[in-house]
Amino acid sequence: MPTSGAKPMGVQDETRAAEAVQQMFNTIAPRYDLLNHVLSANIDRLWWRRTASRFRTVLANPNAAVLDICCGTGDLTMALLKHRTEAARPIIAADFAHGMLRRGAQKFGATKSTRSVAIALEADALHLPVRSESLDLVVTSFGFRNLANYEDGLREFHRVLKPGGQLGILEFSEPGGLIGKIYALYFHRVLPAIGRMICGKDGPYSYLPASVGAFPAPPELLAMMQKTGYSDCRWQPYTFGIAGLYTAVRSPVLLESR
Repeated sequence: MPTSGAKPMGVQDETRAAEAVQQMFNTIAPRYDLLNHVLSANIDRLWWRRTASRFRTVLANPNAAVLDICCGTGDLTMALLKHRTEAARPIIAADFAHGMLRRGAQKFGATKSTRSVAIALEADALHLPVRSESLDLVVTSFGFRNLANYEDGLREFHRVLKPGGQLGILEFSEPGGLIGKIYALYFHRVLPAIGRMICGKDGPYSYLPASVGAFPAPPELLAMMQKTGYSDCRWQPYTFGIAGLYTAVRSPVLLESR
């Protein structure tokens, strides 16, 4: 299977792709939450809650080490925190877009609760400043699709997970049938127009449908996960397959290397 990753328009090599994505998300950070909630009709909140609930068992363990990578403005992190107990280890919320992470850190700091907290960490998902085999859970929501190299991302997550550790990737997909046709019209025509009106920029919300269209279909990504060394690889569709949660367990060894 060929190496694949995000390719913003006019960009080919991985270094420039990562830089373009980073700059794009820093630019739209001030209006990112508003755009997400408006464009998804608040369904995104349901997706984050369902994802967090899926990992409630590991989250309930106060000693579990948890990383939310490509955390953006921290909405999934906040959903994960609801399943943590008092005095549990902090969740690491990491992103390489400083503008997004800063807004997430504001949410974490505003949380008034006896539950666990989150620590914001500026970091690249492909080069995590985390010890090998140190994490019990790695999750990401709508960020994996933007990695410059998906296989390298899976390998890096595999590296930092403990054997038996869990992986969760919440991502968009393209549903089939009539729902798919209706959604495609919205996704490719209506969504970029609304995004442009609110954000004042055309690029980011034209990039979104293009990136989803280029992203591997569920069977392809599941095969990539299996080849990279994960077991029990599954995909659970959300909202007619508009989005879905990929889950897997880190096998003891990395099966495929470059």
